Amino acid sequence: MKVAVVGGSGFVGGELLRLLVRHPDVEVVQVTSDSMAGQAVSRAHPNLRKVSPLRFTPHASLGRADATFVATPHGESMERVPELLHSGGLVIDLSADYRLHDPEQYPTYYGRPHPHPDLLPKSVYGLPELHRDELRTAAIIAVPGCIATASILALRPLVAAGWVGAGPVVVDAKSGSSASGRDAGPAGLHAERSGVMRAYAPTGHRHTAEIEQETGVPVALSCHGVEAVRGVLATVHAPAAQPVDDKALWRAYRAAYGEEPFVRIVHEADGVYREPEPKILAGTNLCEVGFAVDPHAQRIVALGALDNLMKGAAGGAVQCFNLRAGFPETTGLDFLGLHPI
Repeated sequence: MKVAVVGGSGFVGGELLRLLVRHPDVEVVQVTSDSMAGQAVSRAHPNLRKVSPLRFTPHASLGRADATFVATPHGESMERVPELLHSGGLVIDLSADYRLHDPEQYPTYYGRPHPHPDLLPKSVYGLPELHRDELRTAAIIAVPGCIATASILALRPLVAAGWVGAGPVVVDAKSGSSASGRDAGPAGLHAERSGVMRAYAPTGHRHTAEIEQETGVPVALSCHGVEAVRGVLATVHAPAAQPVDDKALWRAYRAAYGEEPFVRIVHEADGVYREPEPKILAGTNLCEVGFAVDPHAQRIVALGALDNLMKGAAGGAVQCFNLRAGFPETTGLDFLGLHPI
């Protein structure tokens, strides 16, 4: 299939290219970036040196492709997607512009009304573990946010089992600096970012709406930046509706993810990596989920870890693309990670 990448000069665009140029069933025919038009893709992504002869072209030069991956900042693809749909190809949007089903949520979380609310019902939330069948026929695939992916995959088995009690679920999420993108501004400078444990969104983070939409429970989300380049760790504190133990939790998580190719259940009695850990997932499309019971506080703690640029963005997008195109779901996504790193 011939594919194009819109907004290919950013971190997510680079991950998409890294995956797509080695995908056995894909030909990347165009990569757009207004700021780097005319330059080789390796100028932005040095890991692609001698791998691809592609050069960035302006956004306005975008031609037709069988599938177009849109990796532009939030707010930009709202206007681009209708034109891409009109050209007849599949649209895979890695921004937040088509993730929410309720158009009334966009002014609250994105500061503007959605200009094309009629297209929202045509968009499928790109989490195969929840929406595999719908993704096979989707016209628009809205790839989830990285924090949302980790949180939803950690929390959803508890909701499905009926173990989440009254009151909001508290999600404490920590992410590496690449989650802020290439143009993070002054807060992303090394002098400002190094050594931090920064609460950058104690309340009101936009991924709150995604987590609530996909789990059906009220969520109180707080987000922190930590000193790491890649990685998200979501610690989910759920009030327990009834007493549960480790054996019951194992059964629930195995029922949810026992056959999933990109979810690993991690809850071990000893060793260095007893619970999910983003570090060993760098470069992989894996999400690790784990859990613990706290009878003292009558809560269940669920954990979700992933690489924000992979399962939290580009890897998840390619997984969805594979489903939609009829390829094996794991095609091009078999890297298992490194240890030590």
